[in-house]
Amino acid sequence: MTDTPREDVTPEEEPAQAGSFPESASEMANETEVEEEPVMAVPSVEEDDLTELQFRLNERTADLQRVQAEYLNYKRRVDRDRDLVKQNATYAALAPITEVMDTIDLAREHGELDGGFKAVAEQLERILAGVGLVKFGAVGDPFDPMFHQALSHIGEDPDVTVTTCKVIAKAGYRIGDRVVRAAQVLVVDPATGPTEAPAEAEPVEPAETVAADDVPNNDDE
Repeated sequence: MTDTPREDVTPEEEPAQAGSFPESASEMANETEVEEEPVMAVPSVEEDDLTELQFRLNERTADLQRVQAEYLNYKRRVDRDRDLVKQNATYAALAPITEVMDTIDLAREHGELDGGFKAVAEQLERILAGVGLVKFGAVGDPFDPMFHQALSHIGEDPDVTVTTCKVIAKAGYRIGDRVVRAAQVLVVDPATGPTEAPAEAEPVEPAETVAADDVPNNDDE
């Protein structure tokens, strides 16, 4: 038998594993230079949120201050209106009583205010003063048209320097700064003439008397 020459059989190359790069590709990646793009500064999200929150806080603070100012103005207006209503009610209730007080003053001037009637009158005066009805007007007060009603001028008085209440016909009454009734008075004006006393005249010295012996006698000539 003739021996057949045997051929050398080389083992088949194993296929490359999936996902692996060839050595030439890895070398190219190492040799290639990668240029990095410049990073632009971007404001952070936290800073934007803080700015917006601060803006909203300022707005809410301004709104709160405006509402508070409006409330204070409203409260003052309500208090003022309430006081005015109270004064008007007091005025309407006490104004007619001034006529009763005139009668009491007239009885006191004539000495007819005594006994139980005197006690009632004094109690009434205390009650009226307690609710704010104030009596005014006295002899010697300077005349003020806001508080006095001049019924008549009764001449001049050298003892006064301004128009003065000389006689009080009816007392005046007020509640706070509001006049319920002006005082009815008679007034005097300051003197318009000279107020200085006239200068005293200088005394005239008497003429010297001549003795009879000193008179020359013409018969002797």
